[in-house]
Amino acid sequence: MFPLQQWFKKLDSKRAAIPHFWRWLLLVVTVIGFLTLWAYVAYLDSVVKAKFEGKRWALPARVYARPLELYPGMSMTPGQFVQEMSSLGYYDAPTPKISGSYHRRGNSFFVITRAATFWDGNEPSIAFRAEFSDGVLNSLTRAAGSESLNLVRFDPMQIGSIYPAHNEDRILVKLGDVPPLLLKALLAVEDRDFYEHNGIAPRAMFRALFANLRAGGTVQGGSTITQQLVKNFFLTNERTLTRKINEIIMALALERRYGKAEILESYLNEIYLGQDGARSIHGFGLASQFYFGRPLTELRAEHIALLVALVKGPSFYDPRRHQQRARQRRDLVLYTLLSLGEINDKETKRIKATDLGITK
Repeated sequence: MFPLQQWFKKLDSKRAAIPHFWRWLLLVVTVIGFLTLWAYVAYLDSVVKAKFEGKRWALPARVYARPLELYPGMSMTPGQFVQEMSSLGYYDAPTPKISGSYHRRGNSFFVITRAATFWDGNEPSIAFRAEFSDGVLNSLTRAAGSESLNLVRFDPMQIGSIYPAHNEDRILVKLGDVPPLLLKALLAVEDRDFYEHNGIAPRAMFRALFANLRAGGTVQGGSTITQQLVKNFFLTNERTLTRKINEIIMALALERRYGKAEILESYLNEIYLGQDGARSIHGFGLASQFYFGRPLTELRAEHIALLVALVKGPSFYDPRRHQQRARQRRDLVLYTLLSLGEINDKETKRIKATDLGITK
């Protein structure tokens, strides 16, 4: 073979080896990338498991006053009794139907107490009548029938709290104790496909992306309730691509490990809903007390609509500082409930005509 032919043969063999080399390099890089991604996903999954299965919240130590005890013959005027009811967050209703309400007619009161836990056990809610005269409580009788009562105890008033270092405060609630209307309103406004998706809703994310691009800013969110829980529970509020990717991965991991009921219950207790000085208000249980002075189980439709409205922006829609904004957002939630048939037109008009009902 001539030297020139040998040279061309060597050149052809080198050209053939180059594509083979790049294919192997691409394969190695792909495998390393896949293993790196797998390891990172496994790490985020372990973070979700460790925190979600551990002690989820550090709750403040609460200090309570001596519980109010009523008994026949005690010195108390009707006016003093009204003051006691007000300090405990009981409200005057024309026809009391739920716990935490009462009605006065002269010196006679009809009251429905809240269930409470005392040192000697649990005490259920009871409905009773109290009669006063000459500065003395004359009688206590059950509302149903004429059975005399020797003693009625009320849930004690909280007079202080000792907060953890992060100053978060919440009252934990169980999913079964949450008013059904609140759950329906929350899902209708924040995540209608909650029970269908696996943690993320791609269509909602792309729809929000295009809306924000058209507006030149953030005007719409595409996060599911699971993603919102991940953001509040595990991540910061920074708006970066890395945080969004972490949010998506962790939302998928959360849905893979836990059921919808557990995720929704955690969301109800974790979501940020306002600020009280240095204390941050988390969860619907505490928000109900903070804004309305009553437990979650005693909320009416107008209260529920406002709490759900606050999810979008507790500071922007703060009902104590921005009443008009809060009212507009509340009414939007009301129209959503009306369109779903959860409240009727008469109820909607009644609520729109009332103020926000926020405590001082």
